[in-house]
Amino acid sequence: MTDNQQTNRITIRQLSKTYPGGVRALNQIDLEINGGMFGLIGPNGAGKTTLMRILAGLMRPSQGEARVMGHDLHDSSGRQAVKASLGYLPQDLGIYPNLTGREFLDYIAILKGITSSLERRRQCDSLLETVRLTEVADRKVKGYSGGMKRRLGIAQAMLDTPQLLIIDEPTSGLDPEERVRLRTVLSEMAKRCTVILSTHIIEDISQSCTDLALMYKGQILFRGSPSTLIGQARGKVWQITTSGESPNNGLSVVSMLQLENGVRYRVVGTPEPHHEAVLVEPSLEDGYIWMLQQARIAVH
Repeated sequence: MTDNQQTNRITIRQLSKTYPGGVRALNQIDLEINGGMFGLIGPNGAGKTTLMRILAGLMRPSQGEARVMGHDLHDSSGRQAVKASLGYLPQDLGIYPNLTGREFLDYIAILKGITSSLERRRQCDSLLETVRLTEVADRKVKGYSGGMKRRLGIAQAMLDTPQLLIIDEPTSGLDPEERVRLRTVLSEMAKRCTVILSTHIIEDISQSCTDLALMYKGQILFRGSPSTLIGQARGKVWQITTSGESPNNGLSVVSMLQLENGVRYRVVGTPEPHHEAVLVEPSLEDGYIWMLQQARIAVH
């Protein structure tokens, strides 16, 4: 392992988090992240946001160990050290509506300890250009669209060149062109720091990450490369054309296409012979759905 990987390494051992009332969000998680772009996927309620808040030093685990860049998150000094080198975009970022985009970024830069007004200006101008908000930088944030607010949130997370960048649902509210541009920006960032990308948009992971974890009910259901997750569904993905009725009997419908004389379904599972299903190559989304399907069957 290189010195840079050691510096960016995140180690999690038997990590659990139980909220008041007995709700267990994380259940004895073991995970290592060694830098670059790491994808975190899973359905709502899987525990992704809880895990990211712990790694950001914003929440303490109930038990277990978490070390980020050599800092122990059980210690207040360790949490402060992580926060000092962190860029974080939560799913719901509070943005002051009466500030302009430029004023908001300048304010966050001050909070991050960038004391030089010239340096703040340089960074703000550069990041506004990166997220394509230069033309509206002096407009009040309350007049921004949802996608523009999301891009401003991404810009504030990248201030002061963080060593760790934690992004929760980065492309929410962005159009397809903006999503592609953002994936490029994050890929460039991942050359210099560790980027943890949590999203329900599987395409974002397939285009950006070489390593990922799939979470389900507070546990790691899968850990590996996108190609390995795709391989989990090989032989389980089918194309079925019907006159309109949806295939059932335990099949998960991934997509459907309306045809002139019927409907073509892409399904995951084991179809019955009468469906006359055609086997097709799996995608990352198919692998994701197959793993969740098997986990839910195991629970029941």
